[in-house]
Amino acid sequence: MTRTSDRAQRSGHHGVSIDDVAAAAGVSTATVSRAVRGLPRVSPATREKILGIAADLGYVASSSASGLATGRTRTIGVLAPFVSRWFFSQSLEGADRELHARQYGLSLFNLGGHGSNRERLFNKTMVYKQIDALLVLCMALSHEEIEHLHKLDIPLVVVGGHVEECAYIGIDDYAAAADAVRHLIDIGHRDIALLHGDDATDLNFDVPRIRIRAYQEMMTAAGLDPRPEWDEAGDFTLASGQRAFRRLWTKPGPKPTAIFCAADEMAMGVIFEAKRAGVRVPEDLSVIGIDDHEFSAAVGLTTVAQRPDEQAELATRMLLDELGGAAGSVRSVVAPHRLIVRTSTAPPRRA
Repeated sequence: MTRTSDRAQRSGHHGVSIDDVAAAAGVSTATVSRAVRGLPRVSPATREKILGIAADLGYVASSSASGLATGRTRTIGVLAPFVSRWFFSQSLEGADRELHARQYGLSLFNLGGHGSNRERLFNKTMVYKQIDALLVLCMALSHEEIEHLHKLDIPLVVVGGHVEECAYIGIDDYAAAADAVRHLIDIGHRDIALLHGDDATDLNFDVPRIRIRAYQEMMTAAGLDPRPEWDEAGDFTLASGQRAFRRLWTKPGPKPTAIFCAADEMAMGVIFEAKRAGVRVPEDLSVIGIDDHEFSAAVGLTTVAQRPDEQAELATRMLLDELGGAAGSVRSVVAPHRLIVRTSTAPPRRA
Protein backbone atom coordinates (compact mmCIF):
# COMPACT_ATOMS: atom_id res chain seq x y z
CA MET A 1 0.00 0.00 0.00
CA THR A 2 1.36 3.45 -0.84
CA ARG A 3 1.72 6.13 1.81
CA THR A 4 -0.90 8.22 0.08
CA SER A 5 -3.49 5.47 0.07
CA ASP A 6 -2.51 4.50 3.62
CA ARG A 7 -3.06 8.10 4.73
CA ALA A 8 -6.37 8.23 2.90
CA GLN A 9 -7.49 5.07 4.62
CA ARG A 10 -6.59 6.54 7.98
CA SER A 11 -8.24 9.92 7.38
CA GLY A 12 -11.86 10.95 7.69
CA HIS A 13 -13.75 12.96 5.12
CA HIS A 14 -12.11 16.25 6.20
CA GLY A 15 -8.48 15.15 5.98
CA VAL A 16 -8.18 14.78 9.77
CA SER A 17 -6.53 11.45 10.51
CA ILE A 18 -7.16 8.92 13.24
CA ASP A 19 -3.61 9.73 14.43
CA ASP A 20 -4.67 13.37 15.01
CA VAL A 21 -7.60 12.27 17.17
CA ALA A 22 -5.41 9.78 19.08
CA ALA A 23 -2.74 12.44 19.75
CA ALA A 24 -5.32 14.99 20.95
CA ALA A 25 -7.03 12.43 23.20
CA GLY A 26 -3.78 10.98 24.51
CA VAL A 27 -4.76 7.43 23.55
CA SER A 28 -3.67 4.86 20.97
CA THR A 29 -5.09 4.77 17.45
CA ALA A 30 -6.52 1.34 18.29
CA THR A 31 -8.52 2.89 21.15
CA VAL A 32 -9.84 5.62 18.84
CA SER A 33 -10.76 2.95 16.28
CA ARG A 34 -12.62 0.95 18.94
CA ALA A 35 -14.39 4.03 20.33
CA VAL A 36 -15.74 5.25 16.98
CA ARG A 37 -16.85 1.71 16.07
CA GLY A 38 -18.68 1.07 19.33
CA LEU A 39 -16.49 -1.88 20.31
CA PRO A 40 -16.32 -3.03 23.95
CA ARG A 41 -13.42 -2.47 26.38
CA VAL A 42 -13.42 1.31 26.02
CA SER A 43 -14.76 3.03 29.15
CA PRO A 44 -17.81 5.27 28.64
CA ALA A 45 -15.79 8.28 29.79
CA THR A 46 -12.95 7.57 27.32
CA ARG A 47 -15.40 6.92 24.50
CA GLU A 48 -17.22 10.21 25.21
CA LYS A 49 -13.91 12.11 25.32
CA ILE A 50 -12.71 10.57 22.01
CA LEU A 51 -16.02 11.20 20.23
CA GLY A 52 -16.00 14.79 21.49
CA ILE A 53 -12.47 15.41 20.23
CA ALA A 54 -13.28 13.70 16.91
CA ALA A 55 -16.30 16.00 16.51
CA ASP A 56 -14.26 19.12 17.42
CA LEU A 57 -11.53 18.20 14.92
CA GLY A 58 -14.07 17.34 12.24
CA TYR A 59 -12.94 13.70 12.06
CA VAL A 60 -15.56 11.53 10.41
CA ALA A 61 -14.67 7.86 10.06
CA SER A 62 -15.41 6.33 6.68
CA SER A 63 -18.63 4.37 6.45
CA SER A 64 -16.66 1.13 6.15
CA ALA A 65 -14.64 2.00 9.25
CA SER A 66 -17.49 2.93 11.55
CA GLY A 67 -20.16 0.62 10.26
CA LEU A 68 -22.28 3.75 10.77
CA ALA A 69 -25.62 2.45 11.99
CA THR A 70 -24.20 -0.49 13.93
CA GLY A 71 -20.90 0.96 15.09
CA ARG A 72 -19.29 -2.30 13.93
CA THR A 73 -17.94 -3.69 10.71
CA ARG A 74 -19.53 -7.04 11.65
CA THR A 75 -16.42 -8.68 10.17
CA ILE A 76 -14.11 -11.21 11.80
CA GLY A 77 -10.55 -11.60 10.49
CA VAL A 78 -9.09 -15.08 9.97
CA LEU A 79 -5.29 -15.39 9.76
CA ALA A 80 -4.00 -18.61 8.15
CA PRO A 81 -0.64 -19.86 6.81
CA PHE A 82 -2.44 -21.86 4.09
CA VAL A 83 -6.03 -22.28 2.95
CA SER A 84 -5.64 -25.29 0.65
CA ARG A 85 -4.83 -27.88 3.32
CA TRP A 86 -7.44 -29.96 5.09
CA PHE A 87 -7.16 -28.50 8.60
CA PHE A 88 -7.47 -24.92 7.36
CA SER A 89 -10.30 -25.49 4.90
CA GLN A 90 -12.24 -27.37 7.59
CA SER A 91 -11.59 -24.59 10.12
CA LEU A 92 -12.73 -21.92 7.68
CA GLU A 93 -15.91 -23.88 7.04
CA GLY A 94 -16.65 -24.04 10.77
CA ALA A 95 -15.91 -20.35 11.33
CA ASP A 96 -18.05 -19.34 8.37
CA ARG A 97 -20.93 -21.51 9.61
CA GLU A 98 -21.06 -19.57 12.88
CA LEU A 99 -20.49 -16.18 11.23
CA HIS A 100 -23.26 -16.81 8.71
CA ALA A 101 -25.68 -17.76 11.49
CA ARG A 102 -24.86 -14.52 13.33
CA GLN A 103 -24.83 -12.38 10.15
CA TYR A 104 -21.13 -11.53 10.31
CA GLY A 105 -18.63 -11.47 7.45
CA LEU A 106 -15.19 -13.07 7.18
CA SER A 107 -12.00 -11.30 6.10
CA LEU A 108 -9.24 -13.76 5.22
CA PHE A 109 -5.54 -12.98 5.71
CA ASN A 110 -3.76 -15.81 3.88
CA LEU A 111 -0.01 -15.88 4.44
CA GLY A 112 0.49 -18.35 1.59
CA GLY A 113 2.96 -20.41 3.64
CA HIS A 114 6.50 -19.73 4.79
CA GLY A 115 5.79 -16.17 5.93
CA SER A 116 5.91 -14.52 2.50
CA ASN A 117 3.29 -11.93 3.46
CA ARG A 118 3.98 -11.66 7.16
CA GLU A 119 5.65 -8.28 7.17
CA ARG A 120 2.86 -6.78 5.13
CA LEU A 121 0.17 -8.21 7.39
CA PHE A 122 1.80 -7.47 10.72
CA ASN A 123 2.21 -3.75 10.33
CA LYS A 124 0.05 -0.87 11.41
CA THR A 125 -2.30 -1.11 8.46
CA MET A 126 -3.92 -4.15 10.06
CA VAL A 127 -5.45 -1.77 12.61
CA TYR A 128 -7.29 -0.05 9.80
CA LYS A 129 -8.49 -3.23 8.14
CA GLN A 130 -11.43 -2.71 10.50
CA ILE A 131 -12.05 -6.19 11.80
CA ASP A 132 -13.92 -6.62 15.07
CA ALA A 133 -12.02 -9.74 16.21
CA LEU A 134 -9.34 -12.14 14.95
CA LEU A 135 -9.18 -15.93 14.61
CA VAL A 136 -5.63 -17.31 14.09
CA LEU A 137 -5.39 -20.80 12.55
CA CYS A 138 -2.67 -23.20 13.65
CA MET A 139 0.50 -21.19 13.19
CA ALA A 140 3.46 -19.92 15.12
CA LEU A 141 3.47 -16.27 16.09
CA SER A 142 6.55 -14.36 17.14
CA HIS A 143 6.49 -12.41 20.40
CA GLU A 144 6.48 -9.17 18.39
CA GLU A 145 3.49 -10.32 16.34
CA ILE A 146 1.57 -11.29 19.48
CA GLU A 147 2.36 -7.90 21.01
CA HIS A 148 1.12 -6.20 17.86
CA LEU A 149 -2.12 -8.20 17.86
CA HIS A 150 -2.72 -7.42 21.54
CA LYS A 151 -2.18 -3.73 20.81
CA LEU A 152 -5.09 -3.89 18.40
CA ASP A 153 -7.10 -4.64 21.55
CA ILE A 154 -9.63 -6.81 19.76
CA PRO A 155 -10.77 -10.27 20.88
CA LEU A 156 -8.30 -12.91 19.66
CA VAL A 157 -8.27 -16.71 19.76
CA VAL A 158 -5.98 -19.35 18.19
CA VAL A 159 -7.30 -22.65 16.78
CA GLY A 160 -5.21 -25.79 16.31
CA GLY A 161 -2.22 -25.32 18.58
CA HIS A 162 -0.90 -23.67 21.69
CA VAL A 163 0.41 -20.11 21.32
CA GLU A 164 1.91 -18.36 24.34
CA GLU A 165 -0.11 -15.44 25.74
CA CYS A 166 -3.19 -16.27 23.64
CA ALA A 167 -6.40 -18.17 24.32
CA TYR A 168 -6.42 -21.27 22.12
CA ILE A 169 -8.67 -24.19 21.16
CA GLY A 170 -7.26 -27.51 20.01
CA ILE A 171 -6.87 -31.17 20.85
CA ASP A 172 -4.36 -32.43 23.40
CA ASP A 173 -1.71 -33.23 20.78
CA TYR A 174 0.40 -35.28 23.19
CA ALA A 175 -2.55 -37.48 24.21
CA ALA A 176 -3.72 -37.89 20.60
CA ALA A 177 -0.28 -39.02 19.40
CA ALA A 178 0.16 -41.23 22.46
CA ASP A 179 -3.19 -42.93 21.74
CA ALA A 180 -2.07 -43.65 18.16
CA VAL A 181 1.28 -45.16 19.20
CA ARG A 182 -0.33 -47.08 22.09
CA HIS A 183 -2.78 -48.67 19.63
CA LEU A 184 0.14 -50.00 17.53
CA ILE A 185 1.96 -51.29 20.62
CA ASP A 186 -1.22 -52.87 22.07
CA ILE A 187 -1.80 -54.95 18.92
CA GLY A 188 1.77 -56.26 19.07
CA HIS A 189 4.00 -53.93 17.06
CA ARG A 190 7.57 -53.38 18.22
CA ASP A 191 9.19 -52.02 15.05
CA ILE A 192 7.37 -48.71 14.65
CA ALA A 193 8.56 -45.91 12.36
CA LEU A 194 7.69 -42.23 12.77
CA LEU A 195 6.52 -39.83 10.04
CA HIS A 196 6.23 -36.45 11.73
CA GLY A 197 5.45 -32.93 10.58
CA ASP A 198 8.31 -30.61 9.81
CA ASP A 199 8.26 -27.58 12.12
CA ALA A 200 10.16 -25.42 9.62
CA THR A 201 6.84 -24.40 8.04
CA ASP A 202 4.52 -21.67 9.30
CA LEU A 203 2.38 -24.25 11.06
CA ASN A 204 2.31 -23.93 14.81
CA PHE A 205 5.78 -25.07 15.83
CA ASP A 206 4.64 -26.72 19.08
CA VAL A 207 2.41 -29.30 17.39
CA PRO A 208 5.04 -31.36 15.47
CA ARG A 209 7.39 -31.37 18.48
CA ILE A 210 4.67 -32.47 20.90
CA ARG A 211 3.65 -35.40 18.65
CA ILE A 212 7.30 -36.47 18.23
CA ARG A 213 7.80 -36.40 22.02
CA ALA A 214 4.66 -38.49 22.57
CA TYR A 215 5.94 -41.12 20.11
CA GLN A 216 9.37 -41.24 21.73
CA GLU A 217 8.05 -41.45 25.28
CA MET A 218 5.41 -44.10 24.45
CA MET A 219 8.09 -46.23 22.77
CA THR A 220 10.49 -45.84 25.71
CA ALA A 221 7.75 -46.63 28.24
CA ALA A 222 7.08 -49.88 26.34
CA GLY A 223 10.79 -50.78 26.44
CA LEU A 224 11.23 -50.08 22.72
CA ASP A 225 14.02 -48.05 21.13
CA PRO A 226 12.97 -45.62 18.40
CA ARG A 227 15.36 -46.13 15.45
CA PRO A 228 16.84 -42.88 14.09
CA GLU A 229 16.83 -44.35 10.56
CA TRP A 230 13.04 -44.79 10.82
CA ASP A 231 12.45 -41.14 11.65
CA GLU A 232 11.01 -39.33 8.61
CA ALA A 233 9.69 -35.77 8.17
CA GLY A 234 6.88 -34.58 5.93
CA ASP A 235 4.88 -31.40 5.49
CA PHE A 236 1.40 -32.74 6.31
CA THR A 237 0.63 -33.41 2.62
CA LEU A 238 -0.13 -36.66 0.78
CA ALA A 239 2.87 -36.22 -1.54
CA SER A 240 5.25 -35.89 1.42
CA GLY A 241 3.88 -39.19 2.77
CA GLN A 242 4.63 -40.86 -0.55
CA ARG A 243 8.18 -39.50 -0.54
CA ALA A 244 8.75 -40.56 3.07
CA PHE A 245 7.64 -44.13 2.32
CA ARG A 246 10.02 -44.34 -0.66
CA ARG A 247 12.94 -43.11 1.46
CA LEU A 248 12.10 -45.54 4.25
CA TRP A 249 11.71 -48.57 1.99
CA THR A 250 14.88 -47.98 -0.05
CA LYS A 251 17.13 -47.84 3.02
CA PRO A 252 19.19 -50.98 3.70
CA GLY A 253 18.41 -53.03 6.78
CA PRO A 254 15.22 -54.22 8.49
CA LYS A 255 11.84 -52.62 7.76
CA PRO A 256 9.27 -51.41 10.28
CA THR A 257 6.02 -53.32 10.73
CA ALA A 258 4.07 -50.12 11.45
CA ILE A 259 4.25 -46.37 10.82
CA PHE A 260 2.78 -43.68 13.05
CA CYS A 261 1.99 -40.67 10.84
CA ALA A 262 1.34 -37.30 12.49
CA ALA A 263 -1.41 -36.46 9.95
CA ASP A 264 -3.86 -38.45 7.84
CA GLU A 265 -2.79 -36.95 4.51
CA MET A 266 0.77 -38.21 5.06
CA ALA A 267 -0.63 -41.60 6.16
CA MET A 268 -2.69 -41.87 2.97
CA GLY A 269 0.42 -41.06 0.95
CA VAL A 270 2.22 -43.92 2.71
CA ILE A 271 -0.66 -46.33 1.94
CA PHE A 272 -0.80 -45.37 -1.77
CA GLU A 273 2.96 -45.67 -2.20
CA ALA A 274 3.11 -48.96 -0.26
CA LYS A 275 0.51 -50.45 -2.58
CA ARG A 276 2.57 -49.30 -5.60
CA ALA A 277 5.63 -51.02 -4.10
CA GLY A 278 3.74 -54.26 -3.47
CA VAL A 279 3.75 -53.77 0.31
CA ARG A 280 0.38 -54.88 1.70
CA VAL A 281 -1.45 -52.77 4.30
CA PRO A 282 -2.06 -54.02 6.96
CA GLU A 283 -0.56 -57.51 6.34
CA ASP A 284 3.01 -56.24 5.80
CA LEU A 285 2.69 -52.75 7.25
CA SER A 286 0.21 -51.10 9.64
CA VAL A 287 -0.42 -47.37 9.17
CA ILE A 288 -2.13 -44.94 11.57
CA GLY A 289 -2.72 -41.19 11.31
CA ILE A 290 -4.22 -38.23 13.15
CA ASP A 291 -7.18 -36.13 11.92
CA ASP A 292 -9.96 -38.27 10.38
CA HIS A 293 -9.67 -36.55 7.01
CA GLU A 294 -12.81 -36.79 4.87
CA PHE A 295 -11.13 -39.50 2.70
CA SER A 296 -9.80 -41.55 5.63
CA ALA A 297 -12.85 -43.80 5.95
CA ALA A 298 -12.81 -44.60 2.22
CA VAL A 299 -9.11 -45.54 2.45
CA GLY A 300 -9.75 -47.63 5.59
CA LEU A 301 -7.29 -45.55 7.61
CA THR A 302 -7.08 -46.09 11.36
CA THR A 303 -6.76 -42.63 12.89
CA VAL A 304 -7.18 -40.38 15.89
CA ALA A 305 -10.08 -38.12 14.93
CA GLN A 306 -10.49 -34.42 15.56
CA ARG A 307 -12.96 -31.82 14.25
CA PRO A 308 -11.23 -28.58 13.17
CA ASP A 309 -14.58 -27.21 11.94
CA GLU A 310 -16.10 -27.60 15.42
CA GLN A 311 -12.99 -26.10 17.04
CA ALA A 312 -13.19 -23.03 14.78
CA GLU A 313 -16.96 -22.80 15.20
CA LEU A 314 -16.55 -22.72 18.99
CA ALA A 315 -13.73 -20.18 18.73
CA THR A 316 -15.83 -17.94 16.50
CA ARG A 317 -18.80 -18.21 18.87
CA MET A 318 -16.51 -17.11 21.73
CA LEU A 319 -15.31 -14.09 19.74
CA LEU A 320 -18.86 -13.04 18.85
CA ASP A 321 -20.07 -13.52 22.43
CA GLU A 322 -17.17 -11.38 23.65
CA LEU A 323 -18.10 -8.70 21.11
CA GLY A 324 -21.67 -8.97 22.35
CA GLY A 325 -20.52 -7.88 25.78
CA ALA A 326 -20.14 -11.27 27.50
CA ALA A 327 -16.72 -10.58 29.07
CA GLY A 328 -14.56 -13.68 29.57
CA SER A 329 -16.15 -15.61 26.69
CA VAL A 330 -12.75 -16.07 25.00
CA ARG A 331 -10.83 -18.77 26.87
CA SER A 332 -8.64 -21.81 26.18
CA VAL A 333 -10.47 -25.10 25.61
CA VAL A 334 -9.13 -28.62 24.99
CA ALA A 335 -11.10 -30.13 22.10
CA PRO A 336 -11.97 -33.85 22.07
CA HIS A 337 -10.18 -36.54 20.05
CA ARG A 338 -10.92 -40.26 19.66
CA LEU A 339 -9.26 -43.35 18.22
CA ILE A 340 -11.09 -44.84 15.20
CA VAL A 341 -9.84 -48.32 14.29
CA ARG A 342 -10.28 -49.25 10.62
CA THR A 343 -8.52 -51.70 8.31
CA SER A 344 -5.04 -50.11 7.98
CA THR A 345 -3.80 -51.57 11.27
CA ALA A 346 -3.53 -55.22 12.35
CA PRO A 347 -1.18 -57.31 14.52
CA PRO A 348 2.21 -57.89 12.83
CA ARG A 349 2.80 -61.20 11.10
CA ARG A 350 4.93 -63.47 13.27
CA ALA A 351 8.25 -64.61 11.84
